[in-house]
Amino acid sequence: MSGNDVSSHLSKTTLFAMALAAGLAVANIYYNQPMLGVMSSSLGDPRVSDWIPTLTQLGYAAGLLFLLPLGDMLERRRLIVVQFLILAAALMLAAIAPGLAALAIASVMVGAAATVAQQIVPFAAILAAPEKRGAAIGSVMSGLLTGILLSRTLAGVISSVAGWRAMFWLAVPVAAMGAILMARTLPAHHPRQPIQYKTLLASLGKLWRGEPVLRRAAATQALLFASFSAFWTTLALRLAEPPLNLGAATAGLFGIVGAVGVAMAPVAGRIADRKGPAPVIALGAAATILAWVIFGLWSSLWGLVVGVIVLDFGVQIALVSNQHLIYGLHPEYKSRLNTLFMTTMFVGGALGSLAAASAWHRYGWMGVSILGGVLPIGALAMSLMHWRPGRVARISP
Repeated sequence: MSGNDVSSHLSKTTLFAMALAAGLAVANIYYNQPMLGVMSSSLGDPRVSDWIPTLTQLGYAAGLLFLLPLGDMLERRRLIVVQFLILAAALMLAAIAPGLAALAIASVMVGAAATVAQQIVPFAAILAAPEKRGAAIGSVMSGLLTGILLSRTLAGVISSVAGWRAMFWLAVPVAAMGAILMARTLPAHHPRQPIQYKTLLASLGKLWRGEPVLRRAAATQALLFASFSAFWTTLALRLAEPPLNLGAATAGLFGIVGAVGVAMAPVAGRIADRKGPAPVIALGAAATILAWVIFGLWSSLWGLVVGVIVLDFGVQIALVSNQHLIYGLHPEYKSRLNTLFMTTMFVGGALGSLAAASAWHRYGWMGVSILGGVLPIGALAMSLMHWRPGRVARISP
């Protein structure tokens, strides 16, 4: 199939397979987080807890920047399958790593290869009919976000029962299954025009400068993801404080709670298909603000439970709608659009985590709540500034 004939190849079975594969892929960058203490003890190196999560995230950032644009250059199905196989190999290296050096190399590889999840998202937008693009993106992003939220819980359980290496060994055949699933369900898709890798990367700057809609969507989502990351960075610290006095295992269970909000993503996508993305983005920013009001004023465990559902709902529906918006800009540039969007969002999340850690040490949970609430106010202001009620964004074929 060429880039000119794409709109009738997204069956419900294919869409489900893509959502499942995206979740299985992205989960790999979060497995190490609840296992850091066990890994440090096992390898006898306290530097593990400092370096491994950072290197995994840096690998993911590098993959977003240097691997994700390949979707506009190579046959997409083959690229996705190969990247899943590389992911399986990287996970195997992590499972057998004798020390920090080998584990560090494996972690960078795992992070980079796990960006295959972000190869799948724009492919869903390509395969969907234009009037169903939002719903398709929402379904795949539901799978992806569920993978993020449940990964910590799974890794915590597996590592406590069988050790940290068992988690990585379990992930190897899962990644291989992702390759098989994608090989069997995805149609072939070749780029419309051949392009060299050097030209591909050089075009990113021009695309960023020439698309104000892309810049605005990326900035809006970066602020929301910074707020999202601020919560998850400090949740375990908040739970350990009186009067809650709860352990890290409880923090992992919050991933299951957050999945309730993620379930709304396909609904948000369908609304964006009918009404345009702008009102859904504004709703997502408003919900994120509300979540931090709940966190700040409702100090019990139930306040955290209700707040995280609202938070994940708000960030997720805005993410789906912003992606819906940018994928309508250039049909032939979808992977590069996703590269710029996701890299900006990722940087926002990293800065949000850093700011939240500082706010926690200086001002405690209330300082984090103020920070988390101010960030989405900026996102809401940007979304309202460019939203005209009654106007539906143009959707490109």
